[in-house]
Amino acid sequence: MLSDRLRFRDIRRTSAFRLTVILGTLFLIGIVLLLGLIYGLTAHELTARSDRILRDEAAQWLAVPAPSLPARVLADLSSGDRDLNYGALFARDGERIVGNITWVDHITPDRPIDIAATPTHRPLRLLAEVTPSGETILVGRDISQIRDLRERILTILVSSGLFTAVGMALAALALSSEPLRRVRNLQRASRAIAAGRLDVRMPIAGRHDELDQFALTVNVMVDEVARLLEQVKGVTDAIAHDLRSPLTRVRAQLHRARHLSDTAPPLADLLGDAESDLELVLDRFAALLRISEIEAGARQAAFAPTDLAKLLADVVALYEPLAEERDIALTLTTARSAAIMCDRKLLFEAISNLVDNAIKFGGGRVAIVLARDRDGLSLDVRDDGQGIPDSEREAVLRRFHRGAKAAGYPGTGLGLSIVAAILHLHGFTLELLDGKPGLIARLRIPVGQPSLPPR
Repeated sequence: MLSDRLRFRDIRRTSAFRLTVILGTLFLIGIVLLLGLIYGLTAHELTARSDRILRDEAAQWLAVPAPSLPARVLADLSSGDRDLNYGALFARDGERIVGNITWVDHITPDRPIDIAATPTHRPLRLLAEVTPSGETILVGRDISQIRDLRERILTILVSSGLFTAVGMALAALALSSEPLRRVRNLQRASRAIAAGRLDVRMPIAGRHDELDQFALTVNVMVDEVARLLEQVKGVTDAIAHDLRSPLTRVRAQLHRARHLSDTAPPLADLLGDAESDLELVLDRFAALLRISEIEAGARQAAFAPTDLAKLLADVVALYEPLAEERDIALTLTTARSAAIMCDRKLLFEAISNLVDNAIKFGGGRVAIVLARDRDGLSLDVRDDGQGIPDSEREAVLRRFHRGAKAAGYPGTGLGLSIVAAILHLHGFTLELLDGKPGLIARLRIPVGQPSLPPR
């Protein structure tokens, strides 16, 4: 039974959800690559600009004579209209002569490096150069803007990724839930149609999309199937109705003729055989009409909560005399009582048919077992007879088919067809299993039927 509640595991399996996730992931990767490219190009350009300024300043200082260099460094650092932020001049022994930064041990001449911020300065880009006199000059620029840019780009990257991922998930859910809900409605309608309700049609949303086109196509097909079935059913019912009355009169006349005082015994025997054959034909017509009535679904209005254990007890009470007459032990085992929605008369007829077959074809024992498992209720009618071969277990459910081992037993070949029609009307299933020996006719009632308290 389909649930109206949409579960995430059902939504994530839809094509719309998967396609949205794939496209959203590609879009997210594109955003990350674009922001990364923007950051890389911007940071590279700002770093290259800082390096050019540092090299220009270093070149100017290198061009100053050694005696005038300390004064020039101090003057440049004191000037507020220059791009130089930090600088220093160091003697050969590493002692600072003039400047506002300290010596950096791991710096290599002519190779700019970045150093972290300290209590005395912000993050810097430093360049070291050696003067002709052997002294070392350090020139530096504040690179806080580049670091701020990196942090901003990273923040934008993370936040954009999160927002995009959340938006992608919401879009995937929004784009998947509505089609999935429509598919659920289509499934619900298809199950109703499969259950024999040919008046049901696939819902059409009016969007003219692929689901509407599919529903329209199925509706046309169901219309045609319903028309054909109605024609076939009409012909079958008409034949059964039209022939049953005259055949009944013929049987009555044969019965009277057989019991006339001047009827010779050989003729009476022939008339009795003909009457038996007509009785069999009438039984088959009655069974055909019964199947047509059940398959029409007209008796669903009689569905009501029914105690299955009590129904089985009534079936056993009905067939106990017949079982005793044939020296067959008929037993009933129920783990717990259970209430199910059904037409009691129809279900009683179906179970009675199974029990009657078990007594007819069984050996010395027939067991009726009602059990509960995680899938619902299972009702087994077991016998220890000859059973049914695997190759015939589907065929015996068809009309007029009788197994090879049933040739010597009376019957119309429609009993299991009536059982199948009744169970199909209720949404139950019938399995014919090997009883080793004998046959197990297992009736399965799915989860969802309300149950009464245990005994």
